[in-house]
Amino acid sequence: MKFKRKIANLIQPKRNFITKKRLREDEIDFGRLRSYRLDRVKKELEKNNLEACILFDPVNVRYALDSLNMSVYNMHNLTRYCFIPVNGPTILYEYFNCEILSDHLDLIDEIRPAITWDYFSNGDQALNQLDKWIKEVKDLSSSYFKSKKIAIDVLNGPAVSLLNKEGIEVVDAKFILEKARVIKSSDELICMKAAIEVAEIGISKMRSELRPGMTEDELWSILHKTNIEYGGEWIECRILSSGQRTNPWMQESSNKVIQYGEMVGFDTDMVGPYGYCADISRSFVVDNKFNEEQKKLYSMAMEQIDYNSKIIKNGMAFEEFIEKSWDLPREYYPNRYSVMVHGIGLCDEWPAIRYPDDGGERTGVFKKNMTITVESYIGKVKGKEGVKLEQQYLVGENGLELMSHHPLEDIK
Repeated sequence: MKFKRKIANLIQPKRNFITKKRLREDEIDFGRLRSYRLDRVKKELEKNNLEACILFDPVNVRYALDSLNMSVYNMHNLTRYCFIPVNGPTILYEYFNCEILSDHLDLIDEIRPAITWDYFSNGDQALNQLDKWIKEVKDLSSSYFKSKKIAIDVLNGPAVSLLNKEGIEVVDAKFILEKARVIKSSDELICMKAAIEVAEIGISKMRSELRPGMTEDELWSILHKTNIEYGGEWIECRILSSGQRTNPWMQESSNKVIQYGEMVGFDTDMVGPYGYCADISRSFVVDNKFNEEQKKLYSMAMEQIDYNSKIIKNGMAFEEFIEKSWDLPREYYPNRYSVMVHGIGLCDEWPAIRYPDDGGERTGVFKKNMTITVESYIGKVKGKEGVKLEQQYLVGENGLELMSHHPLEDIK
């Protein structure tokens, strides 16, 4: 059923500027992309006997509606959200005076001003605002989720308590959206390829500009600049380190000066054009002259990724993969990375497949058109340096298909 749009005809300024097409823009059917994603959300709701959801997480809002506005800001402020019923109008609750940003998206049936109750925006009126939001949800319930059960992805304690007092049960929408996002359409794969291409342009620039005397921050800034130049959005982490800071892993870029002969490793975690993530890790040596220990670490990281990527097949259970995965030598195990494999889409996504001792998802199955990354970090406890590598893949009919193509280092 198509609902009549209730979006005011906004007075648009004259637009006579010139735009430059983004990578692969002409290959993407945006209408088909948006319809596929919203349909996936609704089908997951139905599968879980739910009538509606409210989404605050800007990544989930982007997935469901392709609407974005101050994404990073809205990750820590509940100031923008959407209501998606299985049967009923899709409503975007937009930040103050920002309705114009999404009036071109025809899957949104209505745009209303967001009701916010955070202290920053409302001060001593926050609780009054929360009461207004509760009333709004009750009104939606009377028409579109009469079961009084709704999935919400991000919500603070007072809001949950008040909804419960009104007889409205709140369930977690996170798993609904994770399952919806896991299988990619052909248009999503093109978006992801564009993001990877931008990341690899940035990686190539980093590789060519890497020299002794520059700081880690200066090197890391090249990827940010490239991403923005090509229409990308943000970078989730700033994991880049050099020399002794490569072990243990997960240290963020700093003002440390990079020295001749040091290992430099990084993880892009880059949300690029169209909101899709390129999650690629590379490790370089300044001057490209690997010493014997660096060669050993690098060759082990390559071996782990090569081995694990070759055993993953369409239909393979996660548990089976964990049992058959590359055996990380004991002297490197305490410094292991947090996952061996994880999903990737608009950001890091389900599943997170961990080492045997670390729990995590085990009951799922690799399926065709999932997109994943395969990870490796090799570094001894109290070792001098470590190597981080990561490749991005599509799960194909007969195995993994490589999506990231920036060459690994020739260490011979």
